[in-house]
Amino acid sequence: MSRIQGRFEALAKAKRKALIPYITAGDPHPSLTVPLMRGLVEAGADIIELGVPFSDPMADGPVIQRAGERALKHGVGLSDVLKLVSEFRKTDGATPVVLMGYANPIEAMGVEKFVADAKAADIDGVIVVDYPPEECEPFAALAQKHGIDPIFLLAPTSTDKRIEQVARVGSGYLYYVSLRGITGASHLDFSEVSSRIPRIRAVTRLPIGVGFGIRDAESARRVAQTADAVVIGSRIIQEIEAGAADQAVSRVKAFLKPIREALDA
Repeated sequence: MSRIQGRFEALAKAKRKALIPYITAGDPHPSLTVPLMRGLVEAGADIIELGVPFSDPMADGPVIQRAGERALKHGVGLSDVLKLVSEFRKTDGATPVVLMGYANPIEAMGVEKFVADAKAADIDGVIVVDYPPEECEPFAALAQKHGIDPIFLLAPTSTDKRIEQVARVGSGYLYYVSLRGITGASHLDFSEVSSRIPRIRAVTRLPIGVGFGIRDAESARRVAQTADAVVIGSRIIQEIEAGAADQAVSRVKAFLKPIREALDA
């Protein structure tokens, strides 16, 4: 059983929903990434999505774009991200960590080397935004062979065929993008989310996480009424941006705790 599967099964038994926060590795400074990851866990995170900085993040809105730019200015690349996860693992061997990024850094490193190095760093899952599930079955199979869950995105516009393909090749959980647009947008349609989730459940037993547009405890609570997990990224990055670097961990923990409480209420 993968660490991600085990976490979702434990949450289901406890009748709780997963909280999956996202931060960009290296933002606001590489020295703060591991403390931020630990802070997320202390605030109630069940799984951490860790962004890999990339120069052309097509799915990301301006907030996460800025985070990536700050990390890139510090020279943080894919190899550095893996080292940061290895450092995190020295004190936390339980919390699943999912890398989220784009194909170019992986292709530049080499797919086989990336998967092997990710396994060595004790990565649990990987989301490659621009890997179409129809075209990357070999990658998904290689990741699963090494105990890494390939996680794919679904959108409000995903066809039944796409949903079935993602359900077939993906593992860990499915990531439903709750709006038509980039990360950080605020026009979340709760009725559309609640109507689409059952359609996805009809073809998969994988847990379903919902992200893009969740900004506070109330929106997280409403999404969790139908989803298995809520994913929050841009609002966390905004908390990091809003204060000095030495305030980043405390600000993020203060932001996340009420969301954890709302999900558990």
